[in-house]
Amino acid sequence: MKTKLLSFMCAFCVMGLCACNKDPKLDTTTVDSLDLDRYLGKWYEIARFDHKFERDLVGSTAEYSYRDDGMIKVVNSGYKHTLNGEFKQSEGKARRPNADEPGKLEVAFFLNFYGDYYVLELADDYRYALVGSKTDKYLWILSRTPVMAEEDLNFLLQRIKERGYNASDLIWVEQKTE
Repeated sequence: MKTKLLSFMCAFCVMGLCACNKDPKLDTTTVDSLDLDRYLGKWYEIARFDHKFERDLVGSTAEYSYRDDGMIKVVNSGYKHTLNGEFKQSEGKARRPNADEPGKLEVAFFLNFYGDYYVLELADDYRYALVGSKTDKYLWILSRTPVMAEEDLNFLLQRIKERGYNASDLIWVEQKTE
């Protein structure tokens, strides 16, 4: 009985590890170069895949700055349901774990539990970015402005499809256009 239980537990753990591995049909290749000084600042969320920690948020932004310890301060914010809704904000930290892979960052919003932050596409002038992870669960289209140029958006939508993501899963984020 103990052997069967142990076998079941081992099989369950192995299946869990496999589920976390990269999807072989997904291209999660990150950018070759990422100048963190240029990446810092405010980004507007144009579109994202649905996930629990941003559900029902509009006017969503991410703001990056250096912390005193050299890590990156991450402040995500948005409004619940409408642009006049309750303001929500969460602060986290980011780091680059491997200098040889400049487009792969890690972000933590709770203690030291880090998640992937892969910069998949980035405009030469840093006006837009496509961010994902090693799975198809997370994807963001970010822009330096609340409204993206149609040409840039079409380019990113094409790249999303080419990379194996389902573009129809994107949620379009309403933004304030001051």
